[in-house]
Amino acid sequence: MKEITIQVPEIFSVEEAGHFREHVRAHINSGTIHFLLDFSNCQFIDSTGLGVIVSSHKKCMESGGGMKLKSLNRNVFKVFELTRLTNVFEIL
Repeated sequence: MKEITIQVPEIFSVEEAGHFREHVRAHINSGTIHFLLDFSNCQFIDSTGLGVIVSSHKKCMESGGGMKLKSLNRNVFKVFELTRLTNVFEIL
């Protein structure tokens, strides 16, 4: 199982969402279906960023893979907690 680590942008909002989605989908299309999203630099995530992560996760799951998240700061973790996405993702 090959897992690729992707750095999440510092401000993960609508401006970065399209590029991030295409980056992940390109990896999925080339056969990589296991991802570790590194949030160590991410200070803020909005609903568009969350939507991209959720839809990318769904695409991975459909292919037999998945996504793990790591290094979420308190504010970003709180967003995942409030949206109950802590029940969806494995957070390291």
